[in-house]
Amino acid sequence: MRLLIFLLSFALLAGCGSDNPAVKLNMGDLAPKFQTVTVDGKNSVFPDAYAGKPLVIRFWADWCKYCEGEMKAIENVYQRNKDNGLEVLAINAGQDKASIEAFIKKVGFTYPALLDEKSNIARSYGVVGLPTTYFVDAKGMIHAKIIGEADEATFERQALEMLK
Repeated sequence: MRLLIFLLSFALLAGCGSDNPAVKLNMGDLAPKFQTVTVDGKNSVFPDAYAGKPLVIRFWADWCKYCEGEMKAIENVYQRNKDNGLEVLAINAGQDKASIEAFIKKVGFTYPALLDEKSNIARSYGVVGLPTTYFVDAKGMIHAKIIGEADEATFERQALEMLK
């Protein structure tokens, strides 16, 4: 069943049947704008609400076998560095609010979780697999990206490099 969910989600994220070419964001590219709401109903507009701040944008889903452990590791890095200006947004790709809330309760992370129920934001960032993480500098440019699993040390190294 999980394999079926993964394959369906992958097809959704890949934008099968779309006439739009795949987006490939790399270092130095401008991070795409988006507007959505947090799981607790607050508006979130990028880049407006984050202008001048380095930001980590993390795409995830509860069925992703690597996401849970990484979300806990990111929480550790976030807690150590939030007073130094680290901002993290966890954008859920393709799931509803109830699923997101259950996962947050299970994992216990405190950084904002954003809704992307139709995976529009994920597609605008070229996400084709989860987890995918973008490190966006204070000017809104992609500083680095991690596709797939990363350990806490790698995540923190990228975050600290961006905070310099």
